[in-house]
Amino acid sequence: MSAKLKIVLTGGIGSGKSSVSKMLENSGFAVIDADNIAHEVLAKSVSKIRENFGEKYIKNGSIDRKKLGELVFGDENSRKILETLLHKDIFEHITQKAREFEKLNQPYIADIPLFFEREGVYEADLVVVVYTPKDAQLLRVIERDALSRSAAQGRLQAQIDIETKKLKADFVIDNSKDLPHLRSEVERFIKFVKDRYAG
Repeated sequence: MSAKLKIVLTGGIGSGKSSVSKMLENSGFAVIDADNIAHEVLAKSVSKIRENFGEKYIKNGSIDRKKLGELVFGDENSRKILETLLHKDIFEHITQKAREFEKLNQPYIADIPLFFEREGVYEADLVVVVYTPKDAQLLRVIERDALSRSAAQGRLQAQIDIETKKLKADFVIDNSKDLPHLRSEVERFIKFVKDRYAG
């Protein structure tokens, strides 16, 4: 089971991909947000989580995402079980949205954080990586998610190294500096897309 997408935006946790997605959305692109889709699918999977991980990961009838996150980012086997439980529904939502935008001939970006980690699941005409050096990633994750250094490192280590993703990219948006620099990088990317897909 695989899907061909036009443009995929990816990166690492804390690389600033959400900021880039928002800028692209404001510039007229439709955005398929795999993280949002995954959260929606997870919220509907209470019985699956209870059955596979236990009642302690359910709180007031809903999934305790923080507690579940601590488990899956600390245990690779649990993470793989969770991914298997959710994968089919996430895949179907992403491919359905992509087909809708393609029928409308509307430019879209598929924002898939774990694109490279899901090798063979999605293909793309163009893969764009939002790049931030690993040290900056770590600091951003600690601050944004109020995590300990070791917990943040665990989340980074659960993904392919950002330097490897950078090498695999067809286009790199550099987010190692300030916001004006990031805006200029996004503008550079938009020009690249317009030139590439002109007409």
